[in-house]
Amino acid sequence: MATRTATARSRSSSGTPKRRTPARGRKRRAPEPPPPPPPPEPSLVAQFFGGIGRMIVGIWMGIAHLVGGTARSVGRTATSLEASQRRDGVGLFLIGTAFIVAASVWWTLDGQVYEAVYQGIAGAIGTGAYVAPVLLMMAAWRTLRHPDRNGPGGRQVIGWVCLALGTLGLAHIAGGMPRPVDGQIAMERAGGAIGYVSSTILADLLTVWVAGPLLGLLTLFGVLVITGIPLYEVTAQLQAAGVVVGGWLGFRRPEVDEEEGGGRDRLAPTDAEAYDSPVLREKPKRKRKRDPEADDADTAELAGLGSDDADSEDDADAPAEPSVVARELRKRKKAADGPAEPPPHTPIPQRVEQLALSGDITYTLPSSDLLRQGSPHKAKSSASDQVVDSLMGVFDQFNIDAVVTGYTRGPTVTRYEVELGTAVKVERVTALSKNISYAVASADVRILSPIPGKSAIGIEIPNTDKEIVSLGDVMRSPVARKDHHPMIAGLGKDVEGGFVVTNLAKMPHLLVAGATGSGKSSFINSMITSLLMRATPDEVRLIMVDPKRVELSAYEGIPHLITPIITNPKKAAEALQWVVREMDMRYDDLANFGFRHVDDFNKAVRAGKVKAPEGSERVLTPYPYLLVIVDELADLMMVAPRDVEDSVVRITQLARAAGIHLVLATQRPSVDVVTGLIKANVPSRLAFATSSLADSRVILDQPGAEKLVGQGDGLFLPMGASKPIRVQGAWVTETEIAAVVGHCKEQLEPDYREDVTAAAAASKREVDEDIGDDLDLLCQAAELVVNTQFGSTSMLQRKLRVGFAKAGRLMDLMESRGIVGPSEGSKARDVLIKPDELDEVLDVLRGD
Repeated sequence: MATRTATARSRSSSGTPKRRTPARGRKRRAPEPPPPPPPPEPSLVAQFFGGIGRMIVGIWMGIAHLVGGTARSVGRTATSLEASQRRDGVGLFLIGTAFIVAASVWWTLDGQVYEAVYQGIAGAIGTGAYVAPVLLMMAAWRTLRHPDRNGPGGRQVIGWVCLALGTLGLAHIAGGMPRPVDGQIAMERAGGAIGYVSSTILADLLTVWVAGPLLGLLTLFGVLVITGIPLYEVTAQLQAAGVVVGGWLGFRRPEVDEEEGGGRDRLAPTDAEAYDSPVLREKPKRKRKRDPEADDADTAELAGLGSDDADSEDDADAPAEPSVVARELRKRKKAADGPAEPPPHTPIPQRVEQLALSGDITYTLPSSDLLRQGSPHKAKSSASDQVVDSLMGVFDQFNIDAVVTGYTRGPTVTRYEVELGTAVKVERVTALSKNISYAVASADVRILSPIPGKSAIGIEIPNTDKEIVSLGDVMRSPVARKDHHPMIAGLGKDVEGGFVVTNLAKMPHLLVAGATGSGKSSFINSMITSLLMRATPDEVRLIMVDPKRVELSAYEGIPHLITPIITNPKKAAEALQWVVREMDMRYDDLANFGFRHVDDFNKAVRAGKVKAPEGSERVLTPYPYLLVIVDELADLMMVAPRDVEDSVVRITQLARAAGIHLVLATQRPSVDVVTGLIKANVPSRLAFATSSLADSRVILDQPGAEKLVGQGDGLFLPMGASKPIRVQGAWVTETEIAAVVGHCKEQLEPDYREDVTAAAAASKREVDEDIGDDLDLLCQAAELVVNTQFGSTSMLQRKLRVGFAKAGRLMDLMESRGIVGPSEGSKARDVLIKPDELDEVLDVLRGD
């Protein structure tokens, strides 16, 4: 082994080359080819002419770059025009083209240009050349006046192509289908070249009788594409056009806005629309709309702003700041949008209207001059600008990429819109509720995340300078004038400064709750006054329940009342039972005559399409809307909870189609007053300021009412809405109420319904027969129970010295007459009558 190693070392050291065996699997590298020989140098003549050629090419390319750059700069300048200017240019171009075509085709002016235009147009579209100026003027008017109706350009191209092929093909068939061999004049009198192509191909393949209907369908398709109207909506569009044309010609009078001088058919029912809401709101207009192209230009202009700031060495160790580009763009957006314009404050002229009631009685609605004006709306104030600075300071302190992009100022509160940067959680802003309250020095801060219909967070902060919302301004607003329904009631203004009214017939029932002094009674007064301003006694009848005896006393004696204002809780429960019987009677008529709603029944009665059965002495008359207003539900639930709850639940479940609606108000929104059955059947809620979060959850099923500032500031949750609307209730003074009530009393005397109390008296007489000879003993038991306010059978046994059976019977008689409540096992019964009402109860028991 050592000898072989020494031999190898001696061979390697002697310089003899060793032979390496290539590794297994490795390919041997191919030898590189020898480099090519260098090209021969050109001669001097070739170099001279080559230099001249390169110079000519350079000059040519320089001129080409100059011309191309100039053309591209002109193109960029043209594309930088605003969209409205480009549309105006297209419209004016179409008008100029229409004049040239009219001069060539209609007026046949002399000149080579007019001759060439006529030859080109007449040869292409034939007889369509005489209609071309009109079509061009229509397209120009649509482009200039209603550019939003045109839609995408591709759709218009397809529509006009289909319309041209269809109409010109039909014109060519009507002209005898001439061919080019027949001469140019024959082609011009038919559909021209385009008509020849579109009609001949179909006629040769499918015969003329099939080609004609196909070309007609193609024409119809082109019209639908141009107008953007689907085929299933053609009938509705034709009916609407017929109504308008009929109104112009005097055959039919369409229902138009009142400010345009139109009238209305009183109590004419209208078809309900899908997703119809009982709330009518007036959206304030914006001063200036955003231009997407301008936003793109701003983004391009500020593209390098954030990167320059990011590369700054001074800010390398500073905490992360909000995006500079986002801030600048939002500031520009705020400046571009501007504050919301205030709604119109000038009153609309009152429409003089004489309404004929049943019995040939003329009734005049109160004038809008009886309601005074409120404070003018302020779209912007220095106090709101200071709040914006305070909010931005809070966001900067906590390093939150959020910007206040604007605000909408309402009469009581202002909503500030906050937009977040990229990858910023909404919870970071909502968690700063207390910090925001501290910064703006207000404890009533409410945060919406997000604002319904917007990608922004809303922060509602009360105004230091509040406005007064007058009911007169609400009822004179355009949104109230556009709807002529007699059950329209004015609510007030929203946080955007727009007027808000509601249709009580679409609620269909309303629950109003709030603490003392929150504005609940003011809303009731505004609602009743709105009905008196809009409705006649034949349209709306009222039942008012006022256990407080002073809230609704101002409306005593108005002709809209069915009964005098009810102040006794027991009589109120009986009145609700009468409403249930009235509802059943209305449903009997609807079922017998085949109608689903009382509006349809009333319309048929007025038209004379419904008559009483033969042999019946009944005279059919339209049913008015019946509105039951309960100012304090808690008092009724204390006196007769079972009867009141049963009546309210039955009315709210079934009375919508019968035209009967309830408005329940209470200042104690607890679960024993607003029970689960009542809440389930009263879908619309209006919450004013409450004293606790629990009360807010009882009314709205969500928090928010405890953050209200009071004095008419409320949250309105209509039927079908998920988020409540913040509304400042309308204010009506006692002087205005007295003026409106006095006007109504002068027009007509109240016509009370005697069957309400008569039915209750009849039911009492039937029950009194069960007393028999125990009248004196029953009076003693009632006096004992009422004075002690303790209802117990064992007490009656001891005090009256009667047996258990007699004492139990006396207790049952007192329960049937509403003196004590139902039995609750071994517990004493609730006494429902107060000592000051004992004399009246004893008189009723004795039949006096």
